Amino acid sequence: MISFNGKSKMKSKMIIAFLKRTVLVTMLLVFGLSTATAQHKKRPHFDPKRFEAELEQFITTNACLTPGESAKFFPVYRQMMKRQRMIFDEMRRLHHIDTRDNETCANAIRRQDELDVEIKLLQQEYHSRFMLILPAGKVMRIIKAEEKFHRQMFKRMRAQ
Repeated sequence: MISFNGKSKMKSKMIIAFLKRTVLVTMLLVFGLSTATAQHKKRPHFDPKRFEAELEQFITTNACLTPGESAKFFPVYRQMMKRQRMIFDEMRRLHHIDTRDNETCANAIRRQDELDVEIKLLQQEYHSRFMLILPAGKVMRIIKAEEKFHRQMFKRMRAQ
C-alpha cells in the first residue's frame, strides 16, 4: 500500500510538471502570435491607388501646378509610370535566376543593362513631352518633387 501511494505521488508530480510545461508553452505561443500580429498591424497593406493619389497631390503642391496644368500633365505622367512599371517588373524577374548558370547570368546582366538604358530613354522622351505641356521650370520642380516623395516614402516605410 505504501509503494502504491509512492507511485501515485510520483505520477501526480509528473502530471503537474507536464501541465506546467504545457501551460508555459501555450502562453509563449499565444504571446508570440500576438506580438507577430501586432507587428503585422503596424505595417499597413500597400494601396497603389492611395500611393498614386498621394504622389500626385505631393507633386501638385510642390511644383505649384494649377488645376488646369494638373489636368493636362497627369494623364501623360500616368502613361510614363505605366510603361516604367512594365520595365521594372521585367527587371525584378531578372533577379530570380539560377546564379550557378553563368550563361543565364550573363544574359540577365546584358538584359538588365538594356532595361536601364530603356528607362533613361523613356524618361527622356516623357520629359520632352512634359515640356510641351508645362514650362521647363515646372517640369524640373516635378522631377525634384517626385524624387523627394519617394525618399520620404522609403523613410516612412523604414520607420514602420
